[in-house]
Amino acid sequence: MRYSLANGGKAGRRRSLPRLYRDHIACVNHSLIFTGKRLPVLQLSIVRAAFASYTPAKETSAVSAGSLAQEDCVAQRPRLVRVPRRPTVSSEMADRVPPGQIVASRWPVLHQGDIPMFVPALWNFRVWGLVANPLLWTWDDVRTLPTIATAGDLHCVTRWSTLDHEWRGVSPRTILERAGVLATAGHVLLHADGGYTANITREIFLGDNVILATHHDGQPLSPEHGAPLRMVIPGRYAWKSVKWLRGIEFLAAERPGFWEEYGYSRSADPWREERFAS
Repeated sequence: MRYSLANGGKAGRRRSLPRLYRDHIACVNHSLIFTGKRLPVLQLSIVRAAFASYTPAKETSAVSAGSLAQEDCVAQRPRLVRVPRRPTVSSEMADRVPPGQIVASRWPVLHQGDIPMFVPALWNFRVWGLVANPLLWTWDDVRTLPTIATAGDLHCVTRWSTLDHEWRGVSPRTILERAGVLATAGHVLLHADGGYTANITREIFLGDNVILATHHDGQPLSPEHGAPLRMVIPGRYAWKSVKWLRGIEFLAAERPGFWEEYGYSRSADPWREERFAS
């Protein structure tokens, strides 16, 4: 017996059904022919919901193997599989922009948590851990420290890069000298407002162009970009360049930071595309 759909209770009179519905029937026929199994109960209410103008005269509880719908079997077109394209940069910028990055036309604002309020009289900065002289500085103390100027790009793990930043602030070597960091301290944990942390090695902390920045392009940092003090580490993905820096802890062994606890890379080298832990 062939299965058919009647129109409005007049058996034997069928409407011409749209292509989409014929494709649905084709899938049913394919299953009936090649599986050889009894299909579960056909819920015609589902068909009615999709094609309200084609109401069956009688609901059929089941369709057995070998019984075919009368509608034509129309082959469906295969779907195209789109392969995402990797960002590309010009050959002139290839030595400055890591693989998989695009150069942003503006400096995006991206961070974990809310922007903290800066109250100079209440703000402090702490250095502790494997140090001979633990430090606790006020904002006025930080402002009296010797400063350096450097250039450094930022590369975000979300695939944007911003170039030609000019920074001014405190050298990491000043921190090492003032705190008397011990030789056994091979790792650093950066602490920010709100409990945010990021880990780096001592070698990265002392790397080229690394700075505890207070100014950007000749102006004090804006709140959304980390004022009054942020870490800038151009050689690592930007989640290591901690905004709203409030402390530095020196450690003998590595301790993962906020995003590292969620599976992000501990080394975060953008030139090797170290986004996630192996």
